[in-house]
Amino acid sequence: MSRNVVMGVTGGIACYKAADVVSRLKKEGIGVDVIMTKNACHFVDPLTFRTLSKNPVVTDTFATPEAWKVGHVALAEKADVMLIAPATANVIGKVAAGIADDMLTTTIMASRAKIVFAPAMNVNMYENPIVQENIRRLKALGYYFIEPGSGMLACGYEGKGRMAEPPEIVSCVLKLLSEDTETTERKAENSDLAGKRFLVTAGPTTEKIDPVRYISNRSSGKMGFAVAEAAFARGADVTLVTGPVKLSCSPGIRRIDVSTTREMLKACEKAFPEVDAVVKAAAPADFYVVNSCDHKIKKKSDTITLELAQNPDILKTLGSRKEGQILVGFAAETRNLETYAREKIAAKNLDMIVANDVSAPGAGFDVDTNIFTLITADGRKTEYEKMTKSEAADIILDRIMELMEQKTEK
Repeated sequence: MSRNVVMGVTGGIACYKAADVVSRLKKEGIGVDVIMTKNACHFVDPLTFRTLSKNPVVTDTFATPEAWKVGHVALAEKADVMLIAPATANVIGKVAAGIADDMLTTTIMASRAKIVFAPAMNVNMYENPIVQENIRRLKALGYYFIEPGSGMLACGYEGKGRMAEPPEIVSCVLKLLSEDTETTERKAENSDLAGKRFLVTAGPTTEKIDPVRYISNRSSGKMGFAVAEAAFARGADVTLVTGPVKLSCSPGIRRIDVSTTREMLKACEKAFPEVDAVVKAAAPADFYVVNSCDHKIKKKSDTITLELAQNPDILKTLGSRKEGQILVGFAAETRNLETYAREKIAAKNLDMIVANDVSAPGAGFDVDTNIFTLITADGRKTEYEKMTKSEAADIILDRIMELMEQKTEK
């Protein structure tokens, strides 16, 4: 099956890297169409991209098309993935605000493809709160971002803002193309969750000590993301609330990125009344630092005292407000697994818990497999041997479907 990437190139010195990206995608057998903004043409001549892509390069919204079809619509329909590299603060801001005033932004608005940005800009621009808010907004809407690197920038500053290197960008695009094919195949096989609304949490949360240090844990978010992807592939409407992780999700999943436990709670409280089921796979920090500092703490002594206070319990809060939703929690323990898991069911008003011993090989943090036990509120217990987290996700969803059917029968 032929696959096609529509690549948007915006005005920045990293345009020279964009040419390498096109070349690498073509070598992978991917069709590439390039849209250049007016400013991008000042850095690299369109002829370069035309030669590399073997396709016409679009630079003008009102240019006469070679085939009679509205240009931005034709390219939007052709794209399996849209890649914007380099992505300036300007284009990120325009898309976040819904502005479509040139061929690139118009095509982005018309596209249903996966859209990924590779930011490239001055470090102060990248760290500007407005730019960061625009990025968070787009991530929440399902857009992808490839994190820029750190180092010496073309402007002379040093810091984060260098566009990711071409091999990393191409690897991300190929992964998105592959995931798209797999998801389509899975949806064709099974859509038993169509019409159901799921809230899934994933990853750790972080609690600030000072601007460069924080409290967190080793959760990678892989289990939560596996559940979200499996539910989406089976037709569910999915909201994914995630802490800081290095994972991407399907663009059809409503992704909300948070940092702290209190931010995760706020996002969950907002989504909770509208969903049918919650799978809380996240491992939020239990405590926050009361005496956190706004400036980096200097090493003036051999010890430091941190005052910690208890964070709100997200699962318990949702359990106290449950009105017919299926509520599933996780118990990651290193001893007394079943005892602690059953206590959580009772204390937090859960319908089911996924219990696993994180000290067991193949069941801990940041691995692709899991070994777990499902325990329901009525006392049923089922143990499962080691399997991939994707396989585990489908088993969890199967049991949630059973619980939903039981509630309907009552």
